[in-house]
This record gives sequence, structure tokens and C-alpha cells, in this order.
Amino acid sequence: MESFTCDELSCSPPERLRRVLAQHERWLRQVLAIRSGESTVTDELFQELAIAALRSQQQTGAGELTPAWLYTVAVRTALLHRRRMGRRRRMMDRFAGSGQVPDGESIPDPLGLLLAKERQKLVQAAIGRLLPKDRELLVLKYTEGWSYAEISAHLGLTEPQVTTQLHRARAKLRSLLSAHVLSEASR
Repeated sequence: MESFTCDELSCSPPERLRRVLAQHERWLRQVLAIRSGESTVTDELFQELAIAALRSQQQTGAGELTPAWLYTVAVRTALLHRRRMGRRRRMMDRFAGSGQVPDGESIPDPLGLLLAKERQKLVQAAIGRLLPKDRELLVLKYTEGWSYAEISAHLGLTEPQVTTQLHRARAKLRSLLSAHVLSEASR
């Protein structure tokens, strides 16, 4: 971990935010990847998260930088990204139907689009049926190795809520995996 030159009270708000983001970077990146549905843009989304957090902190004053607040900002950042990508896809579909290509854009390779779509369907079939909240909980518990107390503190839930939601997420995942195994076996 990086050493810091200022104590908690003497740090400027941007420096304090940088320290908190560095401390929570790993799990925030996981949330961004899960919520956006694209692990390739996590670096860009983390930068957007930092900017949004800084702007929010400057507008509301130097408030408490809790993990639950950072989680909320991360979810909002990922959802805004998905909305932008949806608008972009709709625009590309409109132009594809008209035969026009927007300035600075190239015509996409049809084979590449087909392969990407098939790959996307395979991935979505494996994990896409779980709710984002369920995926986040499973990743934080089993990939990050967090305890129920750590998850509850970072996501703003009570420990009994975390226990219940993790139990339900595991049950959903088991049933989805069982259905997938049975469907493959019957082919």
C-alpha cells in the first residue's frame, strides 16, 4: 500500500478522496464491471467515478466518504455508461438502416459483429440471468473473500440482509447451473 504524507484531518478533500478511492479501488472496479456489463471499460469508468465523487463532494461540502456512498456513486456511474452505450447502439442502428455512416466512424465488419454477438449470448447465458446485486454479492464474497460484516458495511446493508441475499443468490446460481447442465446433457 502507498504511504501518505498527510494525516486524516490535514488532507485536502481531493487528497482524502484519492486516498479513499485507492483503499477501495479493487471492489469498486468489480462493481463497475458487473453493473456496466463490460469489463473492458472498467478503467474509464473508475476515472468517471473519481470525477463524479469529487464533483459531488465539492458541491455538498467535505462530507463523510463512506464505502456505501462510494458504492452508490459507482452504481450510478455504471448505469449512466450503459445508458450512453444504448443511445450509441440506437444511433448506429438508425444509420445502418439508412446506409449512412456518421462522420469519423467506419463501417463495422459484419463477421466481427456476428462473432461478437454470439460470444455475448454465451456469456449472458452463463451469468446474465442473475440480478446485478446478486452478482455483486457473490463476487465480493467469493472473489474478494469479504466477510458478511465487510459486505454490509460497504453496501449499506445489515448483516442479516447480506446473509439472506447471499443465500438467495447462491440458490439462483445453483438452479441456473443445473438447468444449463441438464439442457447440455439432453442434446
